[in-house]
Amino acid sequence: MAETVDMGTISSRGQVAIPTEIREKMHLVEGEKVLFVLEGDSLLMRRVKGMSWEEITRPLRAAPKKIQEKDVVELVHKVRREKKK
Repeated sequence: MAETVDMGTISSRGQVAIPTEIREKMHLVEGEKVLFVLEGDSLLMRRVKGMSWEEITRPLRAAPKKIQEKDVVELVHKVRREKKK
């Protein structure tokens, strides 16, 4: 999957619009749930669809407690490989 980078703006109510290209690539629709994980100054947003809390948080619990920015891409690929099994 090709990397997609885009920018959003936070509204006065704390809302952020997910850029159209990203919504389309992730097949996100109105009312769908997303999970936010804050690690230092990095925020991860993950689509939640038909998954239990255990399934959603498993990769987060298994990941090293001190994730460095350089390790994020490999961690994402690892989670995707495990999901395909």
